[in-house]
Amino acid sequence: MAGSTSKKVVISRFDREPVSGFVDPTNYLLTDGVEVLTPLGARSVIPYPDIKTVCFVRDFEEGENLPERRLFNSRPKMEGLWVRMSFRDGEVMDGLLANNLLAIDVYGFTVAPADPSSRQQKVFVPRTALRALSVVGVVGSPLRRQKPKPEVAGQGKLFE
Repeated sequence: MAGSTSKKVVISRFDREPVSGFVDPTNYLLTDGVEVLTPLGARSVIPYPDIKTVCFVRDFEEGENLPERRLFNSRPKMEGLWVRMSFRDGEVMDGLLANNLLAIDVYGFTVAPADPSSRQQKVFVPRTALRALSVVGVVGSPLRRQKPKPEVAGQGKLFE
């Protein structure tokens, strides 16, 4: 794992215990899986079919994890594509995907989670973990323009 920058992640897996560790955010996605460095210093590659989510977290919390909000309660405020993901195990999760085709990765999708106050900063979801992905809405479309302000009668223009 080259590079001096590493981010804390918790990798949720189907039918297994989660894995906590560190990844290099610029090149953690390999052709055969996600490269992670455990807190004990062991390097491992977890195959994509085993991974449900890779959650970039602020800190590793020990003990019981509180259930986090998985769906948006109302329309999100940030710009992007509001997507709803259905996982292979039946769970459903909302997220905000960048409205940029160049930002979509071959191996999966990186979304902003529905609960910004949770310990998750962003979530990577491999394509193999999903049964379906649908776009719920487009937030902050660049095609939408502001309406011109109507002119007030009797008022001259300053710059003509």
